[in-house]
Amino acid sequence: MSIKQKVTRIYHENDGKYGYRRVTFVLKKTMTINHKRVQSIIQQLGLKGKCKQKKYRPYKGEMGKIADNPLKQNFVAQGANDKWVTDVTVLKCVESKLYLSPIKGLFNGEIICYGLSPSPNFEQITGMMEQAVRRFDGAKPILHSDQGWQYQMESYRKILEDSIQ
Repeated sequence: MSIKQKVTRIYHENDGKYGYRRVTFVLKKTMTINHKRVQSIIQQLGLKGKCKQKKYRPYKGEMGKIADNPLKQNFVAQGANDKWVTDVTVLKCVESKLYLSPIKGLFNGEIICYGLSPSPNFEQITGMMEQAVRRFDGAKPILHSDQGWQYQMESYRKILEDSIQ
């Protein structure tokens, strides 16, 4: 039996769930073979391993009230604490993911504050906003976000309203 036939057999015996790494592992039990060779054979045969990846899919609909956009894509600030922007970013680490939520000042690109969390949650945003409020110094910056679920919540708007009064 040729190597291509063995690769095809292992692939189909496992309902197409094995990619080149798993096929290589099975083949190494009976023969010496390099994973790059197995990967090349799988590509030549047009086989693709089915793998279910758990992926964070943020809610795309409306959860609360969408705020107005006073910046209108004008991301140039005339002075410190005029305009701030925020968003949640996923950082893929070796063992897990971390969710970073910074507030950036548009005047000089300074990171005003940030929240870091192992999952996207509202407590992260709340902690970040508490840090930001301490940095206001009497200023009332425009805070722009992407209007994700965290930024549509009534609690978030209340934090903003309470902090600028």
